[in-house]
Amino acid sequence: METTTLQFPFPYEPYSIQKQFMEALYTTIDEGKIGIFESPTGTGKSLSLICGALTWLRDHEEKKKQEAVGLLEERDVTMDSSSTQPPQGHCSSPALSSSTEPNWIADFVQKKAERELVDKLKEEAIRKRKREERMELIRHNVQLQYALKHKSDQDEEARRLLRLSAESGEEDGKGAVLGDGEEELIVADYESDDDGKPKNSICDEEEDDLEEDHVTKIYYCSRTHSQLAQFVHEVQKSPFREEVRVVSLASRQNLCINEEVRRLGSVQLINDRCMEMQRNKHGKAEKSTDTEPKRRRREPKAVCPFSRHEALLGLRDETLVKVRDVEDMVVLGRETKACPYYGGRLAVPAAQLVVLPYQVLLHEAMRRASGIKLKDQVVIIDEAHNLMDTIACIYSSEVMGTQLCCAHSQLTQYMERYRNRLKAKNLMYVKQILFVLEGLVHVLGGKVDQNPHSQVTQAGTEMLTINNFLFRAQIDNINLFKVQRYFEKSLISRKLNGFVEKYQGTGVAVSVSKKENQRTEGLGRFLKSLQSGQQAHTGTLAQDSLKFLLLNPAIHFAPVLKECKAVIIAGGTMQPVADFKEQLLLSAGVSEERISGFSCGHVIPPQNILPIVLCSGPSGQELEFTFQNRETPQMMEETGRVLSNLCNVVPGGLVCFFPSYEYERRVLAHWNSTGVLGRLAARKKIFQEPRKASQVEQVLKEYSRCIQHCSQAGAVLSGALLFSVVGGKMSEGINFSDELGRCVIMVGMPYPNIKSPELQEKMAYLDKHMPHVGGQSPGKALVENLCMKAVNQSIGRAIRHRGDYACIVLLDRRYSRPGTLQKLPEWIRNRTQVQPTFGPAFGGIRKFFMEKKQQQQQ
Repeated sequence: METTTLQFPFPYEPYSIQKQFMEALYTTIDEGKIGIFESPTGTGKSLSLICGALTWLRDHEEKKKQEAVGLLEERDVTMDSSSTQPPQGHCSSPALSSSTEPNWIADFVQKKAERELVDKLKEEAIRKRKREERMELIRHNVQLQYALKHKSDQDEEARRLLRLSAESGEEDGKGAVLGDGEEELIVADYESDDDGKPKNSICDEEEDDLEEDHVTKIYYCSRTHSQLAQFVHEVQKSPFREEVRVVSLASRQNLCINEEVRRLGSVQLINDRCMEMQRNKHGKAEKSTDTEPKRRRREPKAVCPFSRHEALLGLRDETLVKVRDVEDMVVLGRETKACPYYGGRLAVPAAQLVVLPYQVLLHEAMRRASGIKLKDQVVIIDEAHNLMDTIACIYSSEVMGTQLCCAHSQLTQYMERYRNRLKAKNLMYVKQILFVLEGLVHVLGGKVDQNPHSQVTQAGTEMLTINNFLFRAQIDNINLFKVQRYFEKSLISRKLNGFVEKYQGTGVAVSVSKKENQRTEGLGRFLKSLQSGQQAHTGTLAQDSLKFLLLNPAIHFAPVLKECKAVIIAGGTMQPVADFKEQLLLSAGVSEERISGFSCGHVIPPQNILPIVLCSGPSGQELEFTFQNRETPQMMEETGRVLSNLCNVVPGGLVCFFPSYEYERRVLAHWNSTGVLGRLAARKKIFQEPRKASQVEQVLKEYSRCIQHCSQAGAVLSGALLFSVVGGKMSEGINFSDELGRCVIMVGMPYPNIKSPELQEKMAYLDKHMPHVGGQSPGKALVENLCMKAVNQSIGRAIRHRGDYACIVLLDRRYSRPGTLQKLPEWIRNRTQVQPTFGPAFGGIRKFFMEKKQQQQQ
């Protein structure tokens, strides 16, 4: 049996682990499996994903092409042979006739199916050839691109002249509008399709003859726009950059080029305004009768100047001929005067690689609105270590008591002002919303007409199932599905915002802050979530909230797994993977046989990393940072002694992670009072992670500058010491490579707050629905896994490339437990030393850095 060696185009000679990664990826996709892939940072994970997946896509397309050619040739041979045979006459015997008639029918059906398949293949080939010819034309014919831009400029000028003409004509208008144009705020009959897009929207218009079904493609998603941009830049450096058709999707907030809309700031307001402009573009003219009183002509409704269909088609084509990230899409949109948001969506069917954020792929409504079809496609979810939390966050929602009270007050005044002009159906829904608001405030122990800052009657946090919650709120007789649909289709939140802005401070509407202006959007999201629990925090009504908590993320991930040909869940640190399999895959109905895993080692030599579990400190104090003893003076002082010794031998930067901000504050306060902080500062300049995200970059710059200065000859200090927090701003996505992170220290085990109502409810749910493995309850396993995932993310900040080296010190004897060690990444676990006493550990660390210094000098 022949074995085929896979050849992967690569910009340079790949490492052996990169070859293994790409081979495993190719096989997983080809066999239609769900793969969990772990590749540490510094091993070229992104490039391996790109080259492995696109190689499979190239081979898949070639295989489909060969199969199509074979079918067409076979059909031609069959047609030729049938034409040379004499026609078969019907049998005169009744018995034979009755026995052969089913064969006639079967032959007819078979030949009809063959003809339809051949016709479809020919049609696909013609469309593919036309598309490729057009892509080639756009690539090489610069005049076509400039002609498109010139035509766009001409259309814009014509639109400007028409607008001026309309404005001059309105000055001659007579009569008055009731309420100075208040008609614009009335809740109109809504006409939308199921996904929230207006009917006859841009995506529904008649397209040219290049319209085609979705080609086989790869959807790549990650957590942040910076990670997506970095991935696109890797595609631009790959051997596939000239041939692959790529489109980058993002939100309107990131892609909108209409300055009038961008100025709105809020994501919800930008979305509402954009959708309203699309409705204005495709809206039907209002009918009028002779019996209606004549009114002054209304102002023309605003239409987005960047939504012309011809320009969007041009942007779609130009998007596909060159690899672009989101910023490039915005630049292209401004050049062509076409909307990158809608133009990008039009490019999805023909694209071979679609780059998009988590929420666009994982949220069903956003998938549908973006034109994403997952049937038989490949999905790659990168940076997936927090995938379950991400899904839970996307489908969870919270609404504050003060938002509920403000919404009720303003919606009441809105209804009273326009009662006589609201249609009966709209009035009914508005009253239902008011009734729901009263019920939600009632659950919080308050009333809609009371002062939001007054005390409520309930105390504590209460968890309820949806049914019990609806009964408690006395809204179980309301069809919340219809109410939520009304929210989406009528844009009532945007209309209410306009009403408040117009009459704010006039005594007509309640004066609210800008933040509270989004109250009804929050209510709409909360109602959508109630369709397996909620919680109410107490204090004052303004401080209380209702929160929907998603307990089973597999419910929303199951459609992705079911529709896709293959799903790749990838990350630099995926351990522990047991909860991924149990809670996200097996719970979604995936069979054990369909799940595969791959974990590669690191590219660094084994001698470049020194992981140590330290069980006791310099004075012999046992290191076990349990909640009961971690705040004792003895434990804090022993920790200080460990750091003081390490600062004497570790060059460059040393990063120390604490389990929480509060514990960090208490430890530093104790060290400051006992002089430990001063001794540390004598060796290394001390930095502290800021609470505000806006200050992180500045702190990192100063930290890096200090280390560079200390590396010079004659420097007094040996480097810098950075205090950070697990799960904080610097525990993920920050690279402490080379001198920035020669040693990473983990103080204690960062277990989540076991008293959290959300965590307790999640543990109870898992204990009830998940199998018990190894004698440990699923709830306790969840707590352990959350802790170790946070640890793995933090300690992985140090080693970032092949030539890097670092020491990792885990300060807690509990890390030495076999079950805990097993949850460390394999490339760290295989080299971890468990040191019961401080002496040998300190000697090993000192020797480690002395050898590295000698190697650098040589």
